[in-house]
Amino acid sequence: MSTKTDKIDRLAELTAQQESSSGASLWREALKRLRASKMALVGAWIIAVFLLLAIIGPWVAPYAPGQQWRGEVFVNRAEFVGARAENWFGLDHLGRDIFSRMLVGARQTLLLGVVSTLIGLSVGALIGSFSGACATLGGRVGQRIDSVVMRCIDIMLALPSLLLAVSVAAVLGQSMTTVMIAIGVVQIPVFARLLRGAMLVQGGSDYVLAAHSLGIRKRRIVLTQIMPNSLSPVIVQATLSLATAIIEAAALSFLGLGNPDSAKNPEWGVMLTQAQNYADSAPMMAVYPALAIIITALGFTLLGEAMREALDPKLRG
Repeated sequence: MSTKTDKIDRLAELTAQQESSSGASLWREALKRLRASKMALVGAWIIAVFLLLAIIGPWVAPYAPGQQWRGEVFVNRAEFVGARAENWFGLDHLGRDIFSRMLVGARQTLLLGVVSTLIGLSVGALIGSFSGACATLGGRVGQRIDSVVMRCIDIMLALPSLLLAVSVAAVLGQSMTTVMIAIGVVQIPVFARLLRGAMLVQGGSDYVLAAHSLGIRKRRIVLTQIMPNSLSPVIVQATLSLATAIIEAAALSFLGLGNPDSAKNPEWGVMLTQAQNYADSAPMMAVYPALAIIITALGFTLLGEAMREALDPKLRG
């Protein structure tokens, strides 16, 4: 748990440097480094292709995701249809076109990642901003409140993320909404601690002391000064969390906690789950969704890591 919290706290410290020696803004210099980073470009291209498929996939898919080619797949005899002109990726165990289901499933996978990340970001930011405001401008009472809140956050961070997600999903039941909420709950403590740490760094800045001396109300200082300058590491973490959310969604679906009705709305994690029973006779049923999940998560990870390095003065070299 200490390693996880150390990484979060280190990322929060990035907001301490708002101006570089050249006088340019932190984000402007970071953008220049991102443009020159091959890792960022590769990640951006992967994400762009994924987003394009998620947007146009249902319209360019050659067949409906639930359409079956009857009389061609015989599971009992381990007879499957591989790649051919009509079906580029072959047919699954129910005679459905895998390529079409992959295209349509890109949107469901993106929806899972984005919604779950938004849940974690919104709730985590609310908790983190409250705790950070208490610690920064709340005096002794505020510091005690911050200490209680952070101990609860540390308890959540101490739990393995997948175990926590499985526990939440098992309580709520099997559905797509359950997967989104479960993954979102896992990400709440990360965003909460990250934003709180960034606000603590900003709380000791000169502009905050100047605002105090001018008699500006504490609430206004938090909302208009500290909060806007504390969002840089949160944006970076949101990019990295998208990769984690996609992988954890696939894991929950693999464990049977995902969408129970995937005929019309396929999702890559559910497709991977369905393919496990036919790994010997039709391994490509598992290879296609697995590769899609890995490559997509890699794209978000590359871009997020490149953003983190661009913002970190110790890693800029």
